[in-house]
Amino acid sequence: MTGRADLRLGISDVAPVVSCGSFSTRAVVGEHLPITATVFREGHDAVAANVVFTPPGEEPSAAPLLRMTKFGPEPDRWTATVVPDREGLWTYQVEAWDDPLSTWHHDVEVKVEAGQGPEELANDLESGARLLEEVAAAAPEEHREALTGAATALRDQSLELTARIAPALSPTLQQVLHDHPVRRLVTGSQRHELWVDRSRALYGSWYEFFPRSEGPVVGGAPTHGTFAQAAERLPAIAEMGFDVVYLPPIHPVGKVNRKGKNNTLVAQADDVGSPWAIGSDEGGHDAVHPQLGTLDDFKAFVGRTRELGMEVALDLALQAAPDHPWVTSHPEWFTTKPDGTIAYAENPPKKYQDIYPINFDNDPEGIYAEVLRVVRHWMDAGVRVFRVDNPHTKPLNFWHWLIWEVKKTDPDVLFLAEAFTRPAMMHQLARIGFTQSYTYFTWRTERWELEEYGRELAENAHYMRPNFFVNTPDILHETLQVGGPPMFKIRAVLASMMSPTWGVYSGYELFEHVGLRPGSEEYLDTEKFQLRPRDWAAAEASGRSLAPYLRRLNEIRRAHPALQQLRTLRFHPIDNPNLLCFSKTDPGSDDCVLVVVSLNSTYTQIGTTALDMPALGLDWSDGFSVTDDITGAHYDWGQANYVELDPYREPAHVFTVHRSLSASHPPH
Repeated sequence: MTGRADLRLGISDVAPVVSCGSFSTRAVVGEHLPITATVFREGHDAVAANVVFTPPGEEPSAAPLLRMTKFGPEPDRWTATVVPDREGLWTYQVEAWDDPLSTWHHDVEVKVEAGQGPEELANDLESGARLLEEVAAAAPEEHREALTGAATALRDQSLELTARIAPALSPTLQQVLHDHPVRRLVTGSQRHELWVDRSRALYGSWYEFFPRSEGPVVGGAPTHGTFAQAAERLPAIAEMGFDVVYLPPIHPVGKVNRKGKNNTLVAQADDVGSPWAIGSDEGGHDAVHPQLGTLDDFKAFVGRTRELGMEVALDLALQAAPDHPWVTSHPEWFTTKPDGTIAYAENPPKKYQDIYPINFDNDPEGIYAEVLRVVRHWMDAGVRVFRVDNPHTKPLNFWHWLIWEVKKTDPDVLFLAEAFTRPAMMHQLARIGFTQSYTYFTWRTERWELEEYGRELAENAHYMRPNFFVNTPDILHETLQVGGPPMFKIRAVLASMMSPTWGVYSGYELFEHVGLRPGSEEYLDTEKFQLRPRDWAAAEASGRSLAPYLRRLNEIRRAHPALQQLRTLRFHPIDNPNLLCFSKTDPGSDDCVLVVVSLNSTYTQIGTTALDMPALGLDWSDGFSVTDDITGAHYDWGQANYVELDPYREPAHVFTVHRSLSASHPPH
């Protein structure tokens, strides 16, 4: 026999729950999390339910009563919304209980409607009086007089029947009874865990750049940048509205088997190599590349980032160059081939002769301890966000241990999984503790793909939070190679409006689009293997920069709580497959944003919406007004609306929805 036989009342399908409760559900501080369950019982007596929502370090018995309400087309489905107010490990449990007050209320009403008199209702009236006295004995003092008065009225045979019942059924007293119910046969579900992160876990705008490319060009040749020089770039990044500055590895780069420009096998004297080939005689994962500066210089960079309202995310890449100190001190941490050489990384046809993968099975205790030491070293230097390189190539149980070991002492530390891998692995990494995940957004270009993927992410928002990067040093999608500046706008709108967290790799604002070769997603002259200085000032002065547009998108995101949500993403029909229409709402306010974006960067697209009005908080026949947050234009809208988007003028509408129609706005 399986299941719980001790459940007096029926409770099933509690949600959200991750892997039957094997892992914690996720939320962030201030997020509205709906808890749902199916609650039922035998017979016809009333059943009710509540959620026991317990903060970290507190006992469930101290939690206030949070009653659930019925919702949806199914008669036994119940819901309540919880809003955590601090970080840490919360718990939640659904309780079902016999509700004698509701049963009594229903029975009295139907019997009176059936014409029964005081004699036939004598037992019902006395039962009601006793229930009210039971509530009065435990209720706050300010309610006791009303409760006992209603009980007295029920017993007063000198009054007409309606007068005897009226005090007990008054709206004021019914609210008191709702807040202080009589609960019998209380039955609890399994208690589930909810890990609550700080808000940056759900919402933020990321900007990736290589500090080493920020050095001056001398005599026509780039020079290796320092943290001090890279810090000069920070105000421009902050001006664009980004919250997180993501840095590739900042450690010494291996000298043995160093790769040359565009991943060539033989490096020239001036080649800087891949920062992901970590370690040399200058140090390993706990060291700073000497050409970037010192640890103190890095701390100063972190401090400057914070002064500008941003924070640093540091790459955590658990691999080693052939001359990494670990190779000498701990050769057992790597895989030795039959010929005695250490195996380098391969992903056929790609070969990474400059990188040795770590073998976590040879000395797990030693490797675990060393990685935790390295992570805490950078935490001490001010890093609270780690972008983890290729976590899907390391053991899941290792990540589960590392992440929660860190969160025991530092719950504000976040981990982003850079795992472009199979769906099962990507989802499991999120379940075991990764705060965010890279996604398949880069390769979702058709409307049906975007809608399908958006729904999947919204449905799994209780454990998997996406980070929509429009490009990375590894990925220059074909649409950006051939779509021109309008496509750069389109992808930026899609990423920043669909996902509460999105990211841009440096150079996107300059429309960098040249691939290594036809069919390749690699950049020509990729920054992974060489310095790539950029003339930001010249681009801005000539108007050939997307920076103002990115700044506007981030301003819109900050102004709208709805755009900082994932669970409320909804798609709306529109009769042109080259147009995508979606909305987001904020459960904590009236904020609602409606987006219509063209997916075609070449031709003007027209279409007519068929909006899901209830998803916007409106009735089907309502009119409303919208303001385009990009252009400032105003329109009066309803369910069906004509849309025309020219990609060379503006490929998207980002509308603030005003639910009361303003007749002064011109029709669209």
